[in-house]
Amino acid sequence: MSTKDDYLKRYENHLIPIAEKIQKKLIEELCSIPRIDRISARAKNPERFIAKASKKENGKQKYLNPLSQIQDQIGARIIVFYLDDVKAIEKEIEGYYRKIEKKDLVPESDSEFGYFGKHYVLKIPDDVISDKYEDSEIPEFFELQIKTLFQHAWSEANHDLGYKPEQELSSYQKRQLAFTAAQSWGADQIFSELHRESSA
Repeated sequence: MSTKDDYLKRYENHLIPIAEKIQKKLIEELCSIPRIDRISARAKNPERFIAKASKKENGKQKYLNPLSQIQDQIGARIIVFYLDDVKAIEKEIEGYYRKIEKKDLVPESDSEFGYFGKHYVLKIPDDVISDKYEDSEIPEFFELQIKTLFQHAWSEANHDLGYKPEQELSSYQKRQLAFTAAQSWGADQIFSELHRESSA
């Protein structure tokens, strides 16, 4: 059976129900935290998984065993209002889940604007896994992203506009995206400061 066939079977039989349970679990665990806009979890689309599994680095396959190496076969996302709310969610998540990896994704240079977000790789908790599942049928981890409304809105629009292989953006269009990234960053700073001042 091919990697594609293996993943399709895993996707339909295991990943979709596990993602639904993770979403429900996160909603229940974070129900007392204010200013959460949405919580979602999903199984990675098969076409996107196959595209990622086929990636090469330096002329060699990046993933020798994609079904065990690709960590975002299940991805969850928590969108909050303000930057300080991200910190509140972090504290709760690290109390509930076994953390494998934690990253703050920011542009490389302080003078650049672009993608911002907090990413975790977390162990899939036992209570969302059916006793009927074999270990080989499911991934060990899931990815969790925590973003503000502005970070989420910019990254979604940027991904839609900036990652179309059939149409490369012009230099001017790239500058336009960079400008909107700066505006998004600035809006986050201002709204967060206003919220702190109004709560003092």
